[in-house]
Amino acid sequence: MGSAFEKLLTLGPAAIVLEVILVAAAADGLLLGFILLRRAYRKRYFAKRDRRVYEFRQEWDALISGEVPYDTWRTRAFDRRIVEEIALDALEAAKPNDSARLLAFLRATGLIEKRIFEARKHRGWRRQRALVALGRTRAPEGIPVLAEALRDPNPETRNAALRGLGRMASPEAGNEILLWLGEAGLQVSPLPLQNALINCCRERPQMLLPYLRYAGRPVREVLARVFGEIATGALEEELMALASDELPELRAAAARALGQAGQHTPVMETLSELARDAVWYVRLRAVVALGRIPQPEVIPPLLHALRDPNRLVRMRAAEGLADQRGEMASVFAEVVAAQDPYALYAYLAAIENAGLRQTLAADLQQRESRGGFDAGPLLAVLRAGKLAAKASATPPANTPAPVSPS
Repeated sequence: MGSAFEKLLTLGPAAIVLEVILVAAAADGLLLGFILLRRAYRKRYFAKRDRRVYEFRQEWDALISGEVPYDTWRTRAFDRRIVEEIALDALEAAKPNDSARLLAFLRATGLIEKRIFEARKHRGWRRQRALVALGRTRAPEGIPVLAEALRDPNPETRNAALRGLGRMASPEAGNEILLWLGEAGLQVSPLPLQNALINCCRERPQMLLPYLRYAGRPVREVLARVFGEIATGALEEELMALASDELPELRAAAARALGQAGQHTPVMETLSELARDAVWYVRLRAVVALGRIPQPEVIPPLLHALRDPNRLVRMRAAEGLADQRGEMASVFAEVVAAQDPYALYAYLAAIENAGLRQTLAADLQQRESRGGFDAGPLLAVLRAGKLAAKASATPPANTPAPVSPS
């Protein structure tokens, strides 16, 4: 009686197909077994982790204070990771007193030193994980290590170091980022760099000024966006100087920050000039800043911006004019006199959104009752929501057809 292999040889080419089928079935069985084994292992792992997390949570105060000896969990990698994660999560939302207590705990247990060692000695994802965790501790001793990692040739490591420094949210960390930018230029994506600098330089926005003046153009553009977010009115003189910079991003940042600098005449004059800038987003920032100043002096530049070719500029100018509650009748008269349907529609839309249409009508009637003011044509325009048919205007370039706000 022949063996099974001898019978396979008699099949000819069909034997090869059968062998392939058997090999594929064996491979599928091994893969299925591996998946089931892995699922069982992970189920057991997460059950064990949940149990340990619950146990640590139950005695957390005693663990932090040292009543529970550190050696009961410090020498076990599984427990150590859990304790570190709980401490770092608590540190994110802790108050100042609790933050100091948690940071002292991380130092006393050597967890910070362990992360510093890993950030210096490991490579790849282990180093990146250590850098992010080190930033979450907000420990000042971790800043030099994170600064070293910014100069790593691996872009993922540089991003991890940048995230860690951004988590520090301290001027010292911001200074390290700025020094690195001055040395190497823009070597990471602008968005994470902006977020990190906003967190770190919020307390001292003046740190950015030397780099805003002397850095290369790509770096200056990023720093300009950061400066526009964190600059305050205390930097009024520096902002006035930046308002005439050749870089549009810097002029836009200066316009945005000058809106918080107060209601001084030089500030309003500078914003009025920026509202006529050649770049649309510079005009937009200046118009937004002017609209926040409750002074009659801002009405002329806002009326001019109401006829801007850019739709967004017109809308924000109309919102700023709508906020000038004491001058609504005169402003509306100026808008109608301009005979610009796009300016009129923008202003009426702003009035409607603010719920001031009835207030404007009452103001016009009150002005007429005092004498010397004919409110009839203005009330007709207000009711119709458009100019008279005989008054037509050439639409601005690249502007869609007007739509009545009613």
